Amino acid sequence: MSAPNPAAALPNPPLGDGLVMALGIRAFGLSIPLLTGLYGPLGAADVAFWAGGAWFMTLAAAIWLGNRWLLLQQRRHLDWFAQPARKLLMLVAANVLYTAPLTLAWLSAWYLVRGLPVDVGALQLVTLTNVICVVFVTHAYETVFLIRERESDMTRVERLERTRVEGELAALTAQIDPHFLFNSLNTLGHVIAHDPVRARDFCDRLAEVYRYVLASRGRQLVPLQDELDFVANYHALLALRFGRAIDLVVEPPAASPGPDGDPRIPPLALQTLLENAVKHNRLDAEAPLGMRLSRQDGAVRFAHALRPRSSQRPGAGVGLANLDERCRLLTGRGLAIERAGGEFAVTVPLAAA
Repeated sequence: MSAPNPAAALPNPPLGDGLVMALGIRAFGLSIPLLTGLYGPLGAADVAFWAGGAWFMTLAAAIWLGNRWLLLQQRRHLDWFAQPARKLLMLVAANVLYTAPLTLAWLSAWYLVRGLPVDVGALQLVTLTNVICVVFVTHAYETVFLIRERESDMTRVERLERTRVEGELAALTAQIDPHFLFNSLNTLGHVIAHDPVRARDFCDRLAEVYRYVLASRGRQLVPLQDELDFVANYHALLALRFGRAIDLVVEPPAASPGPDGDPRIPPLALQTLLENAVKHNRLDAEAPLGMRLSRQDGAVRFAHALRPRSSQRPGAGVGLANLDERCRLLTGRGLAIERAGGEFAVTVPLAAA
């Protein structure tokens, strides 16, 4: 005996075929006897005609309900994809071996009750007609089942994919906060050592900046304007440390939302680009590192002069790769990185509001 199909072993879902079944039984019970001449000379004025109608209606119900039950039982043990040939063979065998004997016995009883000789031709015609109809109806049932299974599989895949994406995003986001805090405290230590007065201003701004960081936790996307406001505050923190050695221009300074609202961006995305630019390039008050944020269709472009430091400290592994992965998961597009003409640029895709 074959092992139960793991997918089909679960209880069959409600079919919701009550109306179709009621109409189908009546249609077959009324039409097949009329089309195959089972009533013979009987007409609507004869009581036997109506008795025969009830008799054939009962046969139609027995055939439909019996084959339906057999179909549901087979689905618990046989699967189209695992055992297609055996599934097809068992379906046809069940249809024929149940429908044909039942039809022959029922019609023979009809002729016996009427006291007429058995019409072999009519008997063969009705039996063949019933078997063909049963095969057709069974095919319709299987089609409905396969469509539902495909929808269920698609839903299951979507749920698994969403769970995977949420897990990856949680892991990526978890890397951002300690990284950001480490750099902020490192900067604060530098400012305290060189200018205690500015250190107090730095602490106040850091509190404001970190409030945004905490507020964005658990949020996969934030409005672009909120991120731009945050970058302005973060740039002010860097300016307290580096003075005129860095320069940031935002074009336009405050973009108004489009007809579909303010687009969305992964939180701390632009801060990551600003931080990387300061970390990996030479800073000079006489020749400030120019940085520019500009809006494009469905994206934000961050560009700066390319002036690599002669010696760089190794990174902690959180940066462009992290941001690129977050963008791919949330928007379906990764970062576009350009390095040409003494300029380094990163384009961050946006998500619709």
